[in-house]
Amino acid sequence: MLTYKDSGVNIDEGNALVDKLKLLVKTTFDTNVIGGIGSFSGVYALPSGYKEPVLLAATDGVGTKLRLAIESCKLSTIGIDLVAMCVNDLICNFASPMFFLDYYATGKLHKDQALRVIEGIVEGCKIAECALIGGESAEMPGMYAQNDFDLAGFAVGIAEKSEVQAESKIKQGDVLIALPSSGLHSNGYSLARKILFETLKMKFDDMINGTPLIDVLLAPTNIYVKTFKHNKHLINALAHITGGGIIENLPRILPQGFGAHIQTSLIPKQEIFNILSQHIDKQEAYRVFNMGVGMIFALPTSNVDVVLRNTGGFAIGEIVEGETIRIID
Repeated sequence: MLTYKDSGVNIDEGNALVDKLKLLVKTTFDTNVIGGIGSFSGVYALPSGYKEPVLLAATDGVGTKLRLAIESCKLSTIGIDLVAMCVNDLICNFASPMFFLDYYATGKLHKDQALRVIEGIVEGCKIAECALIGGESAEMPGMYAQNDFDLAGFAVGIAEKSEVQAESKIKQGDVLIALPSSGLHSNGYSLARKILFETLKMKFDDMINGTPLIDVLLAPTNIYVKTFKHNKHLINALAHITGGGIIENLPRILPQGFGAHIQTSLIPKQEIFNILSQHIDKQEAYRVFNMGVGMIFALPTSNVDVVLRNTGGFAIGEIVEGETIRIID
């Protein structure tokens, strides 16, 4: 008689993974988590102190950055990327992340490999100050090659209804302060891989400013939750610079009739972007890559000095009348 294992699915390996995870995941719990993992759903109590609380949700993956993590067997930080891509979106609606769930799908479940990935997710949740209250691992032979896997993440946050529904506070003359990225973060990797490995024939161990290329490419996405929480009362809006770059993400926070001037010479240069931008035009570069900017705060001029001190960010432009984002050398 055939068993599930004969078809390529090892239930015991999955159960062993869950057992290994229980204590690890518990390190992310706060007082609002009810129970643990292993039930049919995670349970989280609404935090107190909100007058009209509303829940916000975000979901994302890490794109083809995952391909590089798999090929290099460097899996310890890709989970941080997964958390970052979700929680950095949440804070752009002035929500504080509460909890996170993950989905890990693979052709062949290797407990130790999955554990390394989930350890990164745990680390990301700690940085983002949210609880990892559940997840799912799926072993699907025939859907993925044996060493391949995919990730998805789901974050839920909370905010005051008045903050979410409020009209934009952005005004002409507001200053744009950029928070530095750690590199490519988790966007543009299909183009980056084509340039670096097909056009330039580079290798993982080629050095960029003393760091192996693969380590530059796998630098985990910065998580800006704590910075947001410390400065939310000083800013009018914030934009996560992900797929679409500055050109497509900044307009998402601008009221009708407003645009922005971005002075690119004010952005500290990262060598990886210098290399990539030699092979595409400038407009394309700022539409695909973050070009060194992970998050942009828009704020009144009166708050600029304190936000610069608080964040280590840098001013890159201002809000203007009009409906275009102008990239200036």
